[in-house]
Amino acid sequence: MLDAIRKLIGDSVPGTPGTHSRVQVNDVRVAACALLVELACADGEFSEAEQARIMDILQRHFGVDDAGAKQMLAEAAAANHDAVDHFVFTRQVVKDYDVAQRIVLAELMWQVALADGSLDSQESYLMRKLASLLQLEPAFLAQARKKAE
Repeated sequence: MLDAIRKLIGDSVPGTPGTHSRVQVNDVRVAACALLVELACADGEFSEAEQARIMDILQRHFGVDDAGAKQMLAEAAAANHDAVDHFVFTRQVVKDYDVAQRIVLAELMWQVALADGSLDSQESYLMRKLASLLQLEPAFLAQARKKAE
């Protein structure tokens, strides 16, 4: 699993992890971040706990600094606003990430969904829908949730 995380960071970030702050056009990290934002907003609010968790994920797992995380979050929110559906983001993630990387992303998604201390029915439904679009089997989704909890 650690190799999957290293590959996730290594494949997504040119240069040294933690020092990159530019967001590239069609960056898979923006697509993944857009999924995190959509999940955080599924219950009708984007809580401070969810925002903080996403910022932490962007810095720790996506290898950007604070300024890069803010920029990526803003770009992901704008992309989310402009998107017709989730498929545009999940398609890019499936194309660029292998199964192990998508499982890590599912764990991160569960962390965001659970960040505010409750799991809303809309969040639960969206997690299952996104997992299906990310071509993750239900067993992988359950395993990711257990790790996130």
